[in-house]
Amino acid sequence: MAISKPDLMRRQPKQKRSQQRVEKILQAAAEVFAEVGYEAATTHQIAAKADTAIGSLYQFFPDKLAIFHALEAIHMERVTAILTKLMQSAEQHQSLLEFIECTVDIYAKYFADPIPRVVYIQYFVAPEIFKLFDESFNTQLIQQFAAFFRQWNPDLAVEKSELLAETVHRTYNALLLNALKQNESKRQVLYAELKAMLVAYLTPYTLPQQVMKVMICPHCYSSRLSKNGHRHGKQRYLCKDCGKQFLQRLN
Repeated sequence: MAISKPDLMRRQPKQKRSQQRVEKILQAAAEVFAEVGYEAATTHQIAAKADTAIGSLYQFFPDKLAIFHALEAIHMERVTAILTKLMQSAEQHQSLLEFIECTVDIYAKYFADPIPRVVYIQYFVAPEIFKLFDESFNTQLIQQFAAFFRQWNPDLAVEKSELLAETVHRTYNALLLNALKQNESKRQVLYAELKAMLVAYLTPYTLPQQVMKVMICPHCYSSRLSKNGHRHGKQRYLCKDCGKQFLQRLN
């Protein structure tokens, strides 16, 4: 667990034992923030959760804000790495649906960790306490996704791609924030709805017109289909993901 900003700590841990203690403090802090909220949390609660003396905590961090900034730095480093990997691997996916499913699943797994989850939620509560994340980071993400959409559809205008990217980014953040506040079963349901919404919204814009003729399930937007006979002279399909049947729609 690396902290990329040395000035966030009173001193950097040199020995392995000290590094392990700092990791325990940071993990404990994330759990305490998740349990009681950042405002109500105290350094004494964090030290107790980490099973370490309060003096040991203060050797590395002057206060809980410094601890939070260390968590923020960890989240920034990790989320940047995830984004880079996603963008680099985008061309390996055969469809927009596949890429969206992969992206949502990766972030769902990532935010199961309390460190990124508490940092992410706190940004929508008190963005003024952050040192690394700000609106410029959101702007950077929007521009990256806009460029990515233009790779999927070279005919897409820059202005339109940026509008799509901003809509996706803001909507995704709002729905992800809601999902992270729910229990695990409800969270998974919301993730599935999030995938369906993104596919339905982006498909008409980010796929060239000739590719849009590929059949997708109108219920869950999956492309994993099998032919299932005919009805009234039309091809009938069975979705392998949701199990529902539907007739081919002729354009």
